[in-house]
Amino acid sequence: MQDQLREQFGDVYGAGEITVGGGGGGAGGGSADELEVIVQAADSDTLAQATEQVRQAMSETPDVEQVTTSLSADVPRIDVVVNRASAARVGLSEQAIAQMVAQIMRGVPVGQVALDGVQQDVVLRAANPPVTVDGLRAYRISSFRLMDVAEVKEVSGPLEITRIDGERSASVTGTATGSNVGAVSAALTERLDGLDLPPGATYQVGGVSADQAEAFADLGLAVLAAIAIVFVIMVATFRSLIQPLILLVSIPFAATGAITLLLVTGTPLGVPALIGILMLVGIVVTNAIVLMDLINQYRQQGMPVLEAVVEGGRRRLRPILMTAIATIFALLPMALGLTGEGGFISQPLAIVVIGGLISSTLLTLVLVPTLYTMVESFKERFGRGGGDQDLAFAAPGARTSNGHDSLVAPPPSKPSAALVEGTDQFEVLRLPKIKKPTQ
Repeated sequence: MQDQLREQFGDVYGAGEITVGGGGGGAGGGSADELEVIVQAADSDTLAQATEQVRQAMSETPDVEQVTTSLSADVPRIDVVVNRASAARVGLSEQAIAQMVAQIMRGVPVGQVALDGVQQDVVLRAANPPVTVDGLRAYRISSFRLMDVAEVKEVSGPLEITRIDGERSASVTGTATGSNVGAVSAALTERLDGLDLPPGATYQVGGVSADQAEAFADLGLAVLAAIAIVFVIMVATFRSLIQPLILLVSIPFAATGAITLLLVTGTPLGVPALIGILMLVGIVVTNAIVLMDLINQYRQQGMPVLEAVVEGGRRRLRPILMTAIATIFALLPMALGLTGEGGFISQPLAIVVIGGLISSTLLTLVLVPTLYTMVESFKERFGRGGGDQDLAFAAPGARTSNGHDSLVAPPPSKPSAALVEGTDQFEVLRLPKIKKPTQ
């Protein structure tokens, strides 16, 4: 809409300078595409020189229009510089003369009065206040004229004077016309870094660039906190430190898919996209939890590692794919920008979630089972004390708990534990590796 207005107003002649801006959309009253650079200096001349350099750099930045500075709005004003020696001869101080001049020009409030139930200020003014600079110079205060104790002159000065930490400051503002405000801000920052400002002058990037950087930092901390919370919950659930780490592997792959889809669609990485990444932290881990929980159940039932992983993956493949595909298709209207005016927020968020779901789902079905198999096999291989295995010797004809015949093997020549005489009980013996006995 702003581009259309600029194009139409461009054909109007004799109307002066026309600027087009937003209606104030931010929390601070600024527009969402407003760029701002704050310049600080110790004196006005240095400030003016540095501000002009920053204004020139912003004007030369692509996709930036309507560059203005707070110093460009100069207005005429009257300076009254009191001569201390002359004021002392008439028995007045600088502050007393300043109050008298203010009373002459603006009047002095002396109280309030209620008129028809409304409080009104009572202001004491001069009967015939001066209307020109010469009239103010010749204005008589008591027994002397103002020109006798002060120098009165008309000068040009800024509409307002702002100070930050005691130093005078000025702001340079512009409007980003491109869709990627972050790229415009980066280009502006690069140009500002190449400036050779006068000694004592500094600049600070504000506006939407500062708001975006602050939002990125806050959301980054939120993502780290979400990962930590998910890890703590999974440690308490699985009663393990290694398995939650295996599950967290799916989060970086989700971010990879999200960023890839942003690059493919040309969508800038903004605050809505970071909110989508924050949502992915909880979404993508769900599939891995469902898969690993079933594998652990099979392992508790005595199934070998590889067989439990294959069986768990086979049984959880269908529900994992169904939930991922259902979520992706549900987000397609948002990703295609069919949500109306809120598309600038919902579209990047949907693109991030869709890209993260695609990559994390595919890699979760492959990478998580692979890592689980490697870790559990390592634990079994090195958790039995140098490769020895336990073998149970039972009395002939004894039955196991599942109803099968027990494994029978002759005891070694020097057993480390003997059978209990007269009973069907047996002792577990630690033997070197032997071939698996027949049932």
